[in-house]
Amino acid sequence: MTRSRSSILTAPPITYPEDLPVAARRDEIKAAIERNQVVVIAGETGSGKTTQLPKMCLELGRGRTALIGHTQPRRIAARAVAERLASELGVPVGDAVGFAVRFDDRVGDQTMVKVMTDGVLLAEIRRDRHLRAYDTIILDEAHERSLNIDFLLGYLARILPRRADLKLVITSATIDTARIATHFGAAIVEVSGRSFPIEVRYRDPSESALVDAEADARPEGTDINEAICDAVAEVCAEGPGDVLVFVPGERDIRDAAQALQQSGPADVEILPLYSRLSAAESHKVFRPHRARRV
Repeated sequence: MTRSRSSILTAPPITYPEDLPVAARRDEIKAAIERNQVVVIAGETGSGKTTQLPKMCLELGRGRTALIGHTQPRRIAARAVAERLASELGVPVGDAVGFAVRFDDRVGDQTMVKVMTDGVLLAEIRRDRHLRAYDTIILDEAHERSLNIDFLLGYLARILPRRADLKLVITSATIDTARIATHFGAAIVEVSGRSFPIEVRYRDPSESALVDAEADARPEGTDINEAICDAVAEVCAEGPGDVLVFVPGERDIRDAAQALQQSGPADVEILPLYSRLSAAESHKVFRPHRARRV
């Protein structure tokens, strides 16, 4: 339910890391949110959309009498975003910033920003049909186009005309902004640039990254996990830094992790990461470490 006026909350001090492209455009973004009920923020991965937009909404006075809801497609992302946002605001998780995922809810009476999976928000519709617990909803990673996100976009399009006080911010790295903006009558803000360089390399899995110059390339049909081991070894040989390997599902993740443990570079910590992991297991990736991690 919406908080009463007697429980209007005060936001913690807000600062921005100036090296993030989104933070550098905050005046323009805040003006768009203030003037429009729906805003689409299109920006590359690493531009700072996820962590900085909730702070901009707080600066606009949102979250005082109702929550700023901030959705993520996955549980680990919801926890990680809440922890990062709480750290930047200098508050403990569960205070001004909380999170709600399946089987774990750390939202308190002082919470202003609630980070959650899109499934949690979808489930709340059953008991709060007009989402009156929220004055702002940020749908992050909308390009994932899961059923949950599609249902939420469709449902929000229906209730926004009845909730003139509700703001909707849709963010994505790759979404068709023109179509979404037309559907919602939304403003568009495009943010270019990343806070770190990205190099993309394409390689046929049938080609070994480490094949000897005089040797024949591996035959077509080379096992994908062998190719992953080769690619990781190539990256590790180039210098320090952790490595992320993306594969389709939990079984693939387990298979790739096992292959790396058996045939990958030495002195590397292998950490599988998927949605069914416990919170303790998934949090291992955020703990300080000395050895290289994959």
